[in-house]
Order: sequence, then C-alpha cells, then structure tokens
Amino acid sequence: MRIIRFVQHYKMEYLRAKFSTVRNMKFGIIKERKNPPDKRVVFSPKKLQEFKNTYPEAIIKVESSDVRIFSDAEYRDVALEVADDVSDCDVMIGVKEVPLDALIPNKKYFFFSHTIKKADYNRKLLQEVLKKNIELYDHETIMKENGARLIGFGRYAGIVGAYNGFRAFGLKNDAFNLPKAENLANQKALISELNAIDLPSIKILLTGTGKVALGAKEMLDAMSIKKVSINQYLNQAFDETVYCLIDVLDYNKRIDGQNLLRKDFYNHPENYKSDFMRFAKVTDFFIAGHFFGDGSPYLFTREDAKSTDFNIKYVADISCDIDGPVATTIRSSTIADPIYGYHATTESEIDFKNEEAIVVMAVDNLPSELPSDASEGFGELFLEHVIPAFYNDDKDGVLARAKMTNSDGTLADRYSYLQDYVDGKE
Repeated sequence: MRIIRFVQHYKMEYLRAKFSTVRNMKFGIIKERKNPPDKRVVFSPKKLQEFKNTYPEAIIKVESSDVRIFSDAEYRDVALEVADDVSDCDVMIGVKEVPLDALIPNKKYFFFSHTIKKADYNRKLLQEVLKKNIELYDHETIMKENGARLIGFGRYAGIVGAYNGFRAFGLKNDAFNLPKAENLANQKALISELNAIDLPSIKILLTGTGKVALGAKEMLDAMSIKKVSINQYLNQAFDETVYCLIDVLDYNKRIDGQNLLRKDFYNHPENYKSDFMRFAKVTDFFIAGHFFGDGSPYLFTREDAKSTDFNIKYVADISCDIDGPVATTIRSSTIADPIYGYHATTESEIDFKNEEAIVVMAVDNLPSELPSDASEGFGELFLEHVIPAFYNDDKDGVLARAKMTNSDGTLADRYSYLQDYVDGKE
C-alpha cells in the first residue's frame, strides 16, 4: 500500500512540476540579425495575439526590431510585450540563421539553420549550437511522421517566383515593365499587376506538386491562363498562352521501361532517367517549382541546353539548386539583381538582354519579397502544428522529430548522420 501511495505521490509531483514548467514557459520572438536584412517574422501581431489568447498561460516577449515588416508599435497595440532583452525566454523563435555571437546558451531555438544538407558555410553555426548546449529545432525538420514538411514559406516562394518570371519576360522583350515584388504590398497587388500585361501565345511549363508549385499555380490561375493536359501541351499549338503542370513521373521514366508508382521513384531514383526533353522541345517559359531529391536525375543538362530541340528561353528557377537539375542555374541571383542570362554554347553567364541568352531568374530568398503575407501564412502554420506540442506533451511527436540537438551538446539520434559534418570530416 505504501508503495502504491509513493508511486501516486511521485506521479503527482512529476505532473505538477511538468505543468508548472509548461505553464511558465517563456517564448521570445527574436530580432533577425542576418545580413542582408530579412523583414519576415514567424508571428505577425495578429497571429501572436491569437497564440496568447489560445494559450493564456504562455509568456510571450517580442524583441524590439527596426528590421521586421511589423513595427514594435503594432505588437504593443495588441497588448504584447516588446523588450530590448529577451534573454530570459526559454524558447527563441526566429526565421534566418542566428549569428554565432548572438546565440544564448542553454535555450531552445527555432530557425532555418541550413545545416541538414551539410551546407559548408553553416558548419560553424551547428558547432556553436552544440558548444552552447542549445536545443535546435530547424523549421525544415518540423514534419509529419511520413516526412512531409508541416511549415515553411514555400507557397510564397512560388507566388513571388512566378511573378518574377513574368517580370523577367517583360524586361527581356521590352514588352512591359512590372515593378519589383518587394515594392508591392501583397499577393493581391502582384496579381493586379500581372493582369494588366499582355502576353503572346506562349507555352509555360510548371514542375512540382508541393507548396512551391501550387503557389506558382495560384498566380497562373489568377491570370486566367488556360491549363492544358500533357498530351495537349506536347502535341497541339495554341493561339493563347497556356500552361501545363507536371509531376516527377511525367518528366522521369524508369530505365527498364516499367511504369510504377511515384513512391518507387522516391525510393529508387537511381533506376530512372530524365524524360524532360520532350517538354523542353515545346516550352517557352519554364517555372521550376519541384523538389529535387538526392540521386534523382537532372531535368536537363548543359548538353541538353545546347540541343537544337531545346526551346526554353525563360527560366524561373524557384527551386534554385546551383549547378544541379536545371542546368541554366549556374548561380543564385538576388532581390536587388534578380535576372541574368545563360549562354548555352559557352555554358557561361551573359547579359540577359543578349539575343542568345536564356533568361534566368534564380533568387534564393523569394519569400522575403512578400514579407507581410509570408509572415502571416507561416505564423498560421506554426500556431497550428508546433505550439500545441508544448501543451499536449508532444503527442504527435512533432518536437521529437524536429529536435536536431540535445541540451547536453550532442546531436539527436535522428540527426547523428551530421557528426562527421560537425567534426569537419566531410
């Protein structure tokens, strides 16, 4: 009987301590310190107020910032605390990488670290995170059990990427001069500008079925551009602008000729080869919104781009994998200078106005051009999928899957493959 009472008492004390910890947890919305400055934030004032109303036990502080799209005053207007110092918070929530000297030891951090693919330029960041016993939760690692990402800015990358592609088209041909997306208020304003332009009868190809591609599709549909089937796209001529949306099994085929499910491609990409050239023959404007996995065939190579059958003249590469599946993307471009030309014969960069240039738009931080919309959308997803995990004992395993590093300075088991990267061995 004493043992039973002891166990019950222990459980009560454990639960009481656990509840107290959660109840008093402090969340800090940190200032973006990476250069060039990024105006986005994980939570807009509206969404952060919703967070507070949904979980009134949460303590929330917003670090003062003159960078983000929403001012300090806008947060104060909805009764949120804004402070110069948020170092007393337990959970630090940001967007881009945190500079090494700004990382506070023994905290939980959420931001895009760009380390899960072993990016060499961020090795020191992960090393510092481990050195300071920080629990790192990368936004990219917040996913469902099946590996599908739960949050991200992908939709907004697609929205801005499609817009920028049309802007490049107009500048190349001196047909129209769209304002930069960063100078417009929101998606609605982008659509309004696009609906004021006149396009010739061109064929537009869009790859992907994820958030990025669907964001780009939103823009094409908002312009009332006709969507056609693959068969129509490949075999018919049109007297109007049309687009075709294709998935991995449309532009890849098994080497042995079998027709299997998409899952087979994801599991065994080495058994496939590109079938993209059949689309390149009839495409004028290519919008790359696909996800490219390790081991997958390149969509088209530099040799493919030299072919007389290669008809693509405009590339909006939202995926932006350098020297990868879209051979014309030889570097990323910037918001300040978003367009360059690719010369197929010399495999080099030239002025995009040159008549031999394939026009390339490959900005790698597109959502930054639509900071207000992107922040609202990201915050909605973060509040839906991440914050509840702090208050429901992480019943769906969201935090467990996302945690890259432990509070004792080690990598979480799921990310132990990064150890050689951390040690500088690869």
